[in-house]
Amino acid sequence: MNKPWSESWFDAYAPERFEAFTPSHVWAVLGLIVCALLLWLTRGVIRSHKSVSEGIRWFLMAVLFLSEVTLNIWYVTQRIWDAQTSLPLELCSVTLLLSILMLFFRSRWLYPIILFAGIGGALQAVLTPNLAYAFPHYRFIHFFVAHSGIILAALYMTWIEGLKPTWKSVGGAMLFLNGLALIVWIVDTALGANYMFLAGKPSTPSILDVLGAYPAYILAEEVIALLFFSLMMLLFEVLPGGRLYARSGTYKKTY
Repeated sequence: MNKPWSESWFDAYAPERFEAFTPSHVWAVLGLIVCALLLWLTRGVIRSHKSVSEGIRWFLMAVLFLSEVTLNIWYVTQRIWDAQTSLPLELCSVTLLLSILMLFFRSRWLYPIILFAGIGGALQAVLTPNLAYAFPHYRFIHFFVAHSGIILAALYMTWIEGLKPTWKSVGGAMLFLNGLALIVWIVDTALGANYMFLAGKPSTPSILDVLGAYPAYILAEEVIALLFFSLMMLLFEVLPGGRLYARSGTYKKTY
């Protein structure tokens, strides 16, 4: 007998399985696009009203914080918490936690990590989710809210707080990725885990499927990450005023 929605939406053993590019997936992606566009189109109004900008900053922090807290509550209440799968050691889990710190401290040091590695990882996750649950399951909602929150946090710091990256920060983001990968690989080896997919590809379809076998796809990811970060930096170069920030070698306000 099927459980009522009030129970099955939170059930770790719910039978509904996620399928990519179904209407619910498309709507989730469109929701992120709409939020980003609204942030861009209203950036002038937000900047000119401190109470509004502060409200959005704290709202994003709350969303990201609650995403991590409720996820662990779900693990524990469903009795599926496991050190091999539940530690916050995926790239997006790490950048989510760093996004909270970035927003809280308005950190210009964490900003390029979230801008490049955070957006890169979260965008790939949103487009090709490693997700087992279909809408309206809690994990579906959590997945897209958390990953969208990472992207919007970086965009907030760019469009509202006025931070801009430099070419040097591209290298810093790559160093961060490789340093994190080394730490996670050590943990994977110790626990027999597969965080950041350093020991094998995910079970669901992803971009890794076209990047070759293990461990070749890890090297391919390095190249793709560098190209993606460089492309993002080029966008800042060609956008109005972008060259000024790139040449300065520092992070400055745009207002």
